Amino acid sequence: MERFDFDLKFFDRYREGNRLEVKKASGGLPNSLWETYSSFSNCNGGMIILGVKERENGSWYTTHLENRDKLLKNFWDTINNHTKVSVNLLTEENIDTYEVNGDVIITIWVPRAEREYKPVYINDNLLKGTFRRDHEGDYRCSEAEVRGMLRDQADRSIDNKILVNMDMNVLCQESIKDFRSRHKVVNENHVWHRLNDEEYLERIGAAQISEGDGKLHPTAAGLLMFGEEYKIRYEFPEYFLDYREMLDPAIRWTDRLESSSGEWSGNLMDFFFQMERKLFRDLKKPFKLEGFTRIDETPVHKAVREALANCIANADFNFPRGIVIKKDLDSLVIENPGSIITGKAQMLKGGISEPRNKVIMKMFNLIRVGERAGSGVPDIFQVWNDEGWKEPIVEEQYRPDRTILKLFFVEREVLPDFLPENKKDGRKSGRKKGGRLKTDEIERRKETILQLMRENSFITMNEMAEKLGISRGMTESTVKDLKKEGRLVREGSTKRGKWIVKNDRK
Repeated sequence: MERFDFDLKFFDRYREGNRLEVKKASGGLPNSLWETYSSFSNCNGGMIILGVKERENGSWYTTHLENRDKLLKNFWDTINNHTKVSVNLLTEENIDTYEVNGDVIITIWVPRAEREYKPVYINDNLLKGTFRRDHEGDYRCSEAEVRGMLRDQADRSIDNKILVNMDMNVLCQESIKDFRSRHKVVNENHVWHRLNDEEYLERIGAAQISEGDGKLHPTAAGLLMFGEEYKIRYEFPEYFLDYREMLDPAIRWTDRLESSSGEWSGNLMDFFFQMERKLFRDLKKPFKLEGFTRIDETPVHKAVREALANCIANADFNFPRGIVIKKDLDSLVIENPGSIITGKAQMLKGGISEPRNKVIMKMFNLIRVGERAGSGVPDIFQVWNDEGWKEPIVEEQYRPDRTILKLFFVEREVLPDFLPENKKDGRKSGRKKGGRLKTDEIERRKETILQLMRENSFITMNEMAEKLGISRGMTESTVKDLKKEGRLVREGSTKRGKWIVKNDRK
């Protein structure tokens, strides 16, 4: 998540929100400051402003902050006191002071904590001093949320745990046979094909030898991938997989698949390939040949498969509600329990692969699923852009932790509602056959970006992307083109600078 860049020019326009909080602080540092610090650290970061109070209508006014130097010294002394705050994530660059209407205010930028520092808690109390942020403000995390952050903190993958209380008989032989067959199809000469099942399962991480009894036991990954559903719930009581298809408004479910039905194994391996068949069923398959071989898959098929693999590889099966996949005529929604380890901004940017279930991801990689090494989500966005569809949405929810990916099969609206009416009139779908953007649509997007910059020269890439309804990558590409054309320049640094539309400059 980009840093919130405070600008005095917009002081009267700012309002408190999910990433912006004001504190009166006229009598010293308020206790609620540290709850908000914990909240921002454990979510997506945010800015705290001292010396400001909110009116009933949401507007702000300054509160005559006194003795700035003493206040700052008290702040640094407290944040470096580990009995008060578990970790200090700040440097002097995170704090600035400003003068507003003759008063002093202090801004404190709190970044999102890396997973190894979470949970960030206060008052030397892990279970009662950990907070997160939602639209209603700071809230105290439940024990389940705290334990979830602790699981993500460990370098060891949570699905690598040896289940010493289980033997190899808990695994479903049909699922293992199916996996081995798929592995052989994609890599016919792999040396592991010569091994027996137990040796093979040990090699792929589905089983390990316990130092305690010297015997081979399934790992958590092995149980989740190949176990029977009722046996999986011995270890993961909240485990649940659910597919809901709603293609006919007159029928509640046109198709439904649940792990607890008892009609199939209920494990991740079988769920994945059943989902692949069900979701691919309604995707177009154009006739295409490579040599004499027909190629039935399109980039959309590959993107949906990647989304499924990411969902499973990043699920925390200790949280309730499980994996839920919902499909209707216009959209596909994929939900998994657990927050985003790398953070939403990094997930959208790509380049870092840090799945919660590394062993399960390794198994998928063996059958050539989920091999994108951190580029999966950006690739999905790019495919949807190429198709001319509405941009996907990624949501991160808490209470309980949950990650939601929404994929839409409808054409996107390129121009936002705030554009002048004369620019909307006569608007076409904006697509060529095959989903490529027309030249006039690209030009309209450029003009829209320039207009946004005229209205707010400090606007960020993320803010522009959100207003336009396109990806950050496409926004950056368009801005780069405008710079090359000499229509736009950047004045100042990346964080502190501003945009100047060339023909508007005085």
